[in-house]
Amino acid sequence: MNLDDLIATEELCIRFNVEHSFIRQLFESGLIEIVTIKHQEYVHFDMVAEFEKMHRLHYELDINLEGLEAIKHLLEQVKKLQTENLQLRNRLNLYE
Repeated sequence: MNLDDLIATEELCIRFNVEHSFIRQLFESGLIEIVTIKHQEYVHFDMVAEFEKMHRLHYELDINLEGLEAIKHLLEQVKKLQTENLQLRNRLNLYE
């Protein structure tokens, strides 16, 4: 994994003004992925948007960790259903 594609968890703590324990809780719940390289923890840049979403839901809307897990699960289900819906519409258009 290339370090250019990663951001240190300490940097996230500074940028978003959060405790490292919040990042650790998100990781332990499977909401974000953390990569450890030489005793330093990093988050892939692709996960930063997901982290920011979870940060806003938690700190601005006061949603607890269990709620964040439920929200992420439901959003994944919606995305899956939207993809399936699009595929079915495309198949239907072939027969019209």
